[in-house]
Amino acid sequence: VLAQLVGNTVEKFCHTADIEITTHHVPKVNGVDGAARQDLAEWVVPYAQAMWRDLQGTSGRLNFRHDHYLKMWALTEPSLNADVIFFDEAQDADPVIAKVVQSQRDAQLVAVGDSNQAIYGWRGAIDALANWPAQARLRLTQSWRFGPEIADEANKWLTALESPLRLTGTPGITSNLAPLSHPDAILCRTNGEAMGQAMKALDRGERVALVGGGRAIGDMAKAAQALQSGKATQHPELAAFTTWAEVQDYVEQDDAGSDLRVFVRLVDDHGPDELIRATRRLVGEETARLTISTAHKAKGREWHRVLIGDDFRQPTATDDGKPGKLPKADAMLAYVSVTRAQHVLDRGGLAWIDDHLAGVPGPPPRRARRMTDDDAMAWS
Repeated sequence: VLAQLVGNTVEKFCHTADIEITTHHVPKVNGVDGAARQDLAEWVVPYAQAMWRDLQGTSGRLNFRHDHYLKMWALTEPSLNADVIFFDEAQDADPVIAKVVQSQRDAQLVAVGDSNQAIYGWRGAIDALANWPAQARLRLTQSWRFGPEIADEANKWLTALESPLRLTGTPGITSNLAPLSHPDAILCRTNGEAMGQAMKALDRGERVALVGGGRAIGDMAKAAQALQSGKATQHPELAAFTTWAEVQDYVEQDDAGSDLRVFVRLVDDHGPDELIRATRRLVGEETARLTISTAHKAKGREWHRVLIGDDFRQPTATDDGKPGKLPKADAMLAYVSVTRAQHVLDRGGLAWIDDHLAGVPGPPPRRARRMTDDDAMAWS
């Protein structure tokens, strides 16, 4: 587990524009927080630095991957022999590549993207458009994917983001907001909700595809299976726990465990064996009647009829009963989600945007106990 964490630290470093590995590059570990997190990070860094030295050597023994030689090349401050460089998806740029492109002085640089769709900040991506040294900025506001009704829904999220951009749909495309009993795609916030939706569809006898496949959720189910049997697991999401009861306590008592909560409930309701069997019943997208995806994996995709899953959380009300703050990352993910539909959008788990914009408070806050440093050290 620790070796895996060291490797993940080097991988994270390789995506940055940094020149040396520090504690900043050590990934978050579920169940390890506070002083324990800092202690762990300080322990990992010397091993990650040693791994990086091994990878750069001609006689290195460790597994050499694409991220490694890309970072090594970037550190040489290369000059690209080009007249014009087009940099696409610049709102979710790996800093290592953004720095290489922005360092070019003999080429015209053209960056393309949408800052409202910057949904990969959690894995280290940056919005390179925000500080791009541009002489001119041109804005495309016409969508050729959907009609005015879906554009209007997307604009609600742009309003929540306080973005100056407003979309217009294509008048010739018929689109509307309506409940869907047979969508082409269901988009979810988490892997756990996506698998839950897949299991419901499988129980109805539908042919279901999960974008990216079921391996990720199957591996997590196997990790849960091990913890329930009193064994340790090397799965990075659950490696800090020694029993399944600890995982259950973590998702219920600590706000940091909210993204694991749906998965834990799936395991508790169905058992890990049933989850594993369900992943084996999934089919490829080319033969599926229903495609289910996380919103992140749906980026760049489109379907005729899209249903939004139920795990997009409305901000809870403040202690004095006022609307809670909508995290920017959540609003951007919602914006990406509603703009995947071409003809029919069932807002499902994102219908609460109307209340939020009208100033209606969301549900009351959960009364959760924050995990203490002593808890974290014990769990680590």
